[in-house]
Order: sequence, then C-alpha cells, then structure tokens
Amino acid sequence: MPCSPVHQDLSSGDSSVQLVIDERKRKRMLSNRESARRSRMKKQQKLEDLVKEVAAIKSQNSKAEVQINVVTQHFEKVDAENATLRAQISELIERLRSTNSLLRIFQEVCGVSMDIPEMPETLTKPWQLPCSVSTAADTFRD
Repeated sequence: MPCSPVHQDLSSGDSSVQLVIDERKRKRMLSNRESARRSRMKKQQKLEDLVKEVAAIKSQNSKAEVQINVVTQHFEKVDAENATLRAQISELIERLRSTNSLLRIFQEVCGVSMDIPEMPETLTKPWQLPCSVSTAADTFRD
C-alpha cells in the first residue's frame, strides 16, 4: 500500500505506527475468518437440523397415511354392511306390507277382527332417521 504524503513526513514513529496498523489488520482478518467459520458451522448445523426435521415429518406422514388407509378400509366395510342392511330393511318392509295386506284381505273375507299394527314412520320414511344413511366412505376418497 503506497504511503500518503502525510505518512511520508513521519520518520521512526512511522514504522511503529505501521506495525500497529498491520497488527490490527492481521487481528481483524483472523477475527473475520473465525467469524466466517462459525457462520459456516451454524449454517451446516441448521441444514442438518432441517434434514432431520424433514425425515421426521416424512415418517409422521407415512404413519398418518397408513392410519388413514386403515380407517378408510374400515369405513368402506361398514358402508358396505350398511348398504346390505338397508337392502334387508327394504325387503323386510315390503314383506311386512305384503303380510299386512294379506291380513286385511283375510279380515274382510273371513270377517275376523284382527289388530293389524301400523308401520312406524321411521321404516317407511328413512330420511327421518336420526343419522344420515349417505355413504360416508366417499368423504375420504380423493
């Protein structure tokens, strides 16, 4: 580094001042290197932590996916059972109507008085059931 005119006027004090300046530069350079090294280490540690976090989240996602599949399969099984039960209900309602109809005909023909119960509205009007009969498995399908 060339000396400026101000530094040229100094004599023996000039070299000691230059040594102090050089020492400060050297210390600053070492400090900067150390700071950069710490910064790189921090960055590397942060990267490693993020990689571990990604692995943990992927593991959690896999477990959740397995659980969702199990629940979906169970839901589909229950939904199929419900469909079978609804079909059986419809068949039984029709058989009950048919039996009641035969009993009324028998009552009219034979003149025998019979107590023929009315069908409950929940059997003839399933939309009035306390729970929904729509397919719940569709909720979980993509």
